[in-house]
Amino acid sequence: MTEVWYTAAAVAVMALVTAGLRFAPFLLLGGRRTPKLAVYLGRVFPCATVGLLVVYGLKGISFTAAANFVPQLLAGALVVASYVWKRNSLLSIVGGTAFYMVLVQAVF
Repeated sequence: MTEVWYTAAAVAVMALVTAGLRFAPFLLLGGRRTPKLAVYLGRVFPCATVGLLVVYGLKGISFTAAANFVPQLLAGALVVASYVWKRNSLLSIVGGTAFYMVLVQAVF
């Protein structure tokens, strides 16, 4: 029974911290305009994060055999193409992941 209360307390603390972090900007800024630095960072960080994920995901590619790099490059190209086509991140990610899995499991 102790584990249940411990888990419940941990979840409650995490929920309070998460809610506090979500409400903090509104409480700190009140009705004032958003600072220019925060607007700039909000515009730049998503692109920087995606770029970082692309570099991290492709850093281990080995070009010694086609099976080592072709699935990653084709799946990446599909993600980019589907995003440009539909502008839907979820569709692009799920489609690229499924395509990569098919390539790795059935083709290469």
